[in-house]
Amino acid sequence: MGKALVEQFPECREVFEAADAALGEPLSDLIFNGPAETLTLTENTQPAILTMSIAAYRLLASRGLEPAVVAGHSLGEYSAHVAAGTLAFADAVRLVRNRGRYMQQAVPVGTGAMAAILGLDPEVVDQACREAADGDVVSAANLNGAGQVVIAGAAAAVARASERAKALGAKRAIPLQVSAPFHCALMKPAEDRLAPELRAVPAHAPRVPVVANVDAEPKTTAAASIDALIKQVSSPVRWEAVMRRMIADGANDVLAITGGTMLIDPDLL
Repeated sequence: MGKALVEQFPECREVFEAADAALGEPLSDLIFNGPAETLTLTENTQPAILTMSIAAYRLLASRGLEPAVVAGHSLGEYSAHVAAGTLAFADAVRLVRNRGRYMQQAVPVGTGAMAAILGLDPEVVDQACREAADGDVVSAANLNGAGQVVIAGAAAAVARASERAKALGAKRAIPLQVSAPFHCALMKPAEDRLAPELRAVPAHAPRVPVVANVDAEPKTTAAASIDALIKQVSSPVRWEAVMRRMIADGANDVLAITGGTMLIDPDLL
């Protein structure tokens, strides 16, 4: 991931080198060469995706492409804040390393789960979760739009809610291969551990609005940005609402920069 960018563009190489320096270890070697089982540990995946995303962003910015508004799905909100100047890249890399570590430690491996529910309105997914909970945590974690809602919680409760969702009309319920049940109440211990670190890091008012996952509202101050990143850990990602807010505020062209792949018109470069 990203090796071709690093070999071709100095802007990208500088980002990977900065990540290695910030963490005090060769993250770039792990990204390029694996092993996959180590890279996919969330404490490694999160800084890896952030690094790849910012390398891609810096390349686009060097070609004159600058955003008027930014947003990012879950971890991507950190990339959005680096692009907006809220957080320094080195600080963000260290934060997301700990974010991933705290999330993994919040729930023992195998006791939590996530599943994508397809073809059901969010309100009905909520109903399925309520009816299947039986005292356990299970709730909507990602409201992605286009009939896709990801649920998260205790493994048994997620399985029950998946079956209930299908009984209520869902087309499919797909278990996700994840290491922890992100964006649900089980992540509150991780949120509490990360909060003081986020509040301690130098933060600036974003150069452009950052539409937050937690409420789909644009954040324009450092304090509001940090508060949103804290609450995001155990709150659902309201991605459809985020996109609708950006469009309502006048966004005409959307460029998606992801950790693994970019689909970009070569003419832009």
